[in-house]
Amino acid sequence: MASNSATNNSNLSLKLLIDTKNNKVLFAEASKDVVDFLFTLLQFPLATVLKLLSKESVVGSLGNLYSSVENLNHVYMQPNLSKDLLLNPTILPSSPFISGLLPSATMNNHSRITLKLYKCFYGCGGNTVTDVYNSPCGNNCGARMTVEVKYIKGEATATVATAPATSGHSNNYKNGFVKDVITYMIMDNLVIRPMSTISSITVLNQFNVKDVGALKEAVFQLGINEGLNLLKASMESETILTSVFLAS
Repeated sequence: MASNSATNNSNLSLKLLIDTKNNKVLFAEASKDVVDFLFTLLQFPLATVLKLLSKESVVGSLGNLYSSVENLNHVYMQPNLSKDLLLNPTILPSSPFISGLLPSATMNNHSRITLKLYKCFYGCGGNTVTDVYNSPCGNNCGARMTVEVKYIKGEATATVATAPATSGHSNNYKNGFVKDVITYMIMDNLVIRPMSTISSITVLNQFNVKDVGALKEAVFQLGINEGLNLLKASMESETILTSVFLAS
C-alpha cells in the first residue's frame, strides 16, 4: 500500500471507496486541486514525462531514445539548435501550480533552452537577425547569416520581434482548470465527473456491489511519490488508483 507519511509535501488528499473483497478502488472523492493536477499531466511534453519518471522505468524504448540525445555530441546537432530543445522542452505557461506533487527541481529545469541568433556575415542591416544558420541575408546583399549574436533574455520586453500569441487562448490559468464549487469523482481508470448521490449509486450498480459492509473509506495524503506514481500508472494501467494506493 502506498505510503502517505514521508512523501506528503502538499495539502492534497484523496478519499477512496474500497471494495475490500476484491481489493479494488471503486472511485475517489477529490477536490478541484487534485483534478487540476491530473488535467495538468496532459500538458507535459513527452520528454518531460520521461525525465520525471526516470528513463529506466519507462516502458518501451523511449528511454533509450532520450539517452541517445543525451549522449550525442553537440557537433552533430544543427548549429542553431541546442539539445535542451529535445531534452528539456518548455512546459506550457498555462500549467497550474503543482508544487508538492512533482519534483520542483526537475520542473524548473525546463526553461533553459538556448536560443541562437545570427546576422549577416558582412554586418549589413544590423537590425536583421535569424534563428536559422546560413540563411540568405535579409537585405539581399548575397551573403549568408552566419555570425552569431548574443541573445539576452528579457523579463517583460524583448529587442527581437517574435510571433504574436495564438488568438483565442488565454495564458491566465492561475485558478486551474475546473471550478471549486463541488467535489469530483475520480474512477479507477481516471474517468472524472462531478460527484453526486446518483453517480455514486450508479457506480455501485455498475460493479454489482451487493455487500455494502465490504466497502470502506480511506483517506490518502498526496505527495511527490504519489504524484509520480499516478503519472506512471496512467501510462501503464486501467486501474490507476488501485495500483497506486492498494498495491502491496
